[in-house]
Amino acid sequence: MPRPLIGITGYLEPARWGDFVREAVISPVTYSRTVERAGGIPVILPPVPIDSVPRLVAGLDGLLISCGPDLDPRLYGATRHEHTTPADRRRDTFDLALVRAAIDAERPFLGVCRGLHVLNVVRGGTLIQHLPDAVRHDRHAPDPVKMSTHDVQVSVSSRLGQILGSHASVPTRHHQGLQRLGTGLLAVAWADDQIVEAVELQGHPFGIGVQWHPEEDEDLRILQELVAAASAA
Repeated sequence: MPRPLIGITGYLEPARWGDFVREAVISPVTYSRTVERAGGIPVILPPVPIDSVPRLVAGLDGLLISCGPDLDPRLYGATRHEHTTPADRRRDTFDLALVRAAIDAERPFLGVCRGLHVLNVVRGGTLIQHLPDAVRHDRHAPDPVKMSTHDVQVSVSSRLGQILGSHASVPTRHHQGLQRLGTGLLAVAWADDQIVEAVELQGHPFGIGVQWHPEEDEDLRILQELVAAASAA
């Protein structure tokens, strides 16, 4: 069976090569390497105009909505917190449209960190803009640069529980989290402070969002399941 094409959302950022500094489509190499190791063919996606998104999704077998800057709080009816990073409106618009199109087309997708937040906002949910204000600790992002690891409890009756079991130790670094869950989303994993760490879109063939970074882990099971779902689709 041919390897499925897995689209990975990319950044538009200044990049240097030779004597040039130009805006470029970039993505941390861990995403593409992990997708390849899991059995898929990675395709980095630049933000494209909204009217091109359904055709883009139709040409892919699955999607990985990667991490990135904080979503614009106005997208979920909030004002910007002092710790919320400036919005990237082009990417916000693209990511939201991409997830909507993936849902409409029943295309398998995995949202990672920001990707989880995009999924929640698409479904009408809201975000906690700065977790230390809500949970009174910084264990979700103890180091400003490096990933840390913490345990999550997983619902054994969920699709994610069938993949990981009841507990997992996961690499993570985030200062925002889910507040009100969006329509049709079911919480399926939690940190020890009860912050939701993963959701599933009910009725979708494979629609999962996780707060952690499976592309930074040696455990390939979530990516392998995404690839398997994409192959079946």
